[in-house]
Amino acid sequence: MWTDEVERVLGPDPVGDLGAISVAEIRVQRDECRAVEDKVSYLRRLVQGRLDIVEADLRRRAAGTDASDLPSLVEQLPGILSDRVRGPGSGPGRLPSSILPPDDDELLDELDAVASPGALDSLSTLSDEEVQEMATRFGELEHRVSERRRALFSRIDALQAELARRYKSGEANVGSVLG
Repeated sequence: MWTDEVERVLGPDPVGDLGAISVAEIRVQRDECRAVEDKVSYLRRLVQGRLDIVEADLRRRAAGTDASDLPSLVEQLPGILSDRVRGPGSGPGRLPSSILPPDDDELLDELDAVASPGALDSLSTLSDEEVQEMATRFGELEHRVSERRRALFSRIDALQAELARRYKSGEANVGSVLG
């Protein structure tokens, strides 16, 4: 599960005593954290996309719009999916190092357990309560994913700050990175 990988790279003490490990190990840990963060960010984008579609359906229901108006929904998808460039309270965004789907078969298991992509095709057949429950579950998952993503960012920032400190103090040599 995606959370296992997050917990592995964060460890029991996410910051720990960075002064006690080598520059090479700091770089390895930073790169591992970035790779995991890329996966978590990808998952978060998918969760948010599905949540946005479900919330749009809830708004449609509240407005009393006909559920059979599929062409209208398709026309609205670009706006629905671009509505939330940054989540509330998410802070400044960071560009992922890759926009390609991660090669991780288990990454989407929890997302698909809430509702598979195919389930979104049949939103109009679900009751208001079922759609609201789906929105709640997507919202809870988005919150958990965002929380772990912020922890990864904190870890990456701490590792990067330690590297910068060592370069500034002369403990590490930039030339060693350049070969």
